[in-house]
Amino acid sequence: MTKLPDFRLETYFSRWEFTARHHLTASDAQTMAMSELLDLAGPEDRHAWDTLTLGYTETFGDPGLRRAIAGIYEQVEADDVLCFGGAQEGLNLAMQVLLGPDDHAVVVTPNYQSAETIPLSLCEVTGVALDADRGWALDLDELAAALRPNTRVVSVNFPNNPTGAVIDAADFTRLAELCDERGIHLFSDEVYRGLERDPARTLPNAADLSERALSLNVTSKSLGLPGLRIGWIACRDRALRSRLERAKHYTTICNSAPSEILARIALGNRERILERNRAIIAANLPLFDEFFAGFAELFDWQAPDGGCVAYPRYLGADGVEAFCTGLVEEAGVLLLPASIFRSGLTPTPTDRFRIGVGRRDPEPALDAFAGWLKGRRR
Repeated sequence: MTKLPDFRLETYFSRWEFTARHHLTASDAQTMAMSELLDLAGPEDRHAWDTLTLGYTETFGDPGLRRAIAGIYEQVEADDVLCFGGAQEGLNLAMQVLLGPDDHAVVVTPNYQSAETIPLSLCEVTGVALDADRGWALDLDELAAALRPNTRVVSVNFPNNPTGAVIDAADFTRLAELCDERGIHLFSDEVYRGLERDPARTLPNAADLSERALSLNVTSKSLGLPGLRIGWIACRDRALRSRLERAKHYTTICNSAPSEILARIALGNRERILERNRAIIAANLPLFDEFFAGFAELFDWQAPDGGCVAYPRYLGADGVEAFCTGLVEEAGVLLLPASIFRSGLTPTPTDRFRIGVGRRDPEPALDAFAGWLKGRRR
C-alpha cells in the first residue's frame, strides 16, 4: 500500500474537537452513560457482563454479538458477520482484500475521506458525484458509464456523510443489481441506517440484496456509542468473509471483550435506542430551521433526509473556510468546512460546511453562533 495522505477530518479534530466550547459538527447521535446502557441489559447479557474475564476473544467477534447483528438483516446469518474495531478497520481491510493494482473502483462523492483515499492507494478509482442541485441525487446512468471490465468495487454511503442524503430504494436496488450483473462487489457504508426522517425511506441493507455485497455498520453513529469501537461487515460470500478474517489477523486480531458485551446489549435494544435518537433529531431540527431562517442571507439550509449531519451552503463573501475558522477561534463553535470533504476524483462544493443535529441541547451552541454572526453584522 502506498503512503496515505493526512486524514483531513481527524487532523482538524485533533486541533479543535476537545478544545472548542461547542462541538456543533458531531457526526454521532447522542450517547449514553455506561449505567444507562447496562440498565437495558437482559439477564443473559447482564450475567455475561458481570462474569466477564478479560482474555482474548474470537477474531470473528463474540457469537452472541454476531447473532444480535444478524438480527438486523433479513438474509444474513451470524456466520455472515465479521466484527472489527470500528467501521474504519472494516473499510480499510475490505478495500485491501478486494482491490489490487490491476483493478478499478468507483466511489460516490462526497464521502468520508478514507472511502476514497484507501482505494486510491491500491488501484485506479473513478468518482461519481452526488448532484447538489438535485438534492444530492445519484445518477445511475453516470455510475454505470464509469464501470469498466476490471471494476471490482462500487462504494456508496447512504444516509450520506456529510450531506444527509438518502436515494430512492428503487435506485439502490437497481444499483445492487447492476453490480451483480457485472460481478462487482457493492460496498455499502450503512452507519447512519435507522436515523431516516421518514422511516419509509430506509434503504434495504446491501447484504440482503446481494450475496456479493458488503454492508458496513458500527455502533458509533446511529446508536451513538462511538466509545465502544465496535463495527462490522455483513456479507454472505463466505470465501470473502474468510479472507477478511485473515486480514484482521494483521490488525486488531480480536475486539475488546467488554466492548463486545456492551455492543451486544445495545444491539439487543437497537430499536429503543434508535427511537430515542430519532426523537432527539426531530426535536432539534425546528431549532436549526429557525436559526438558519434568521440568517437567510448567509445560508442555504436543507435538513438531512437521514443521519444526524447536514451540509448547508454558506453564502458569505468571505468564503466558508474563513467563516469556519473565525467561528471556532472567536466564538468557540466548531463546524467542518468544505475542504475537509473535498474529493480528488470529482468536483465537490467549496461553499458548504457540515453541521451535526443529533446531540441534545444544541441551544447554547446556536446562541453562541448567532451572537457571533450578529456581532459581525454591526
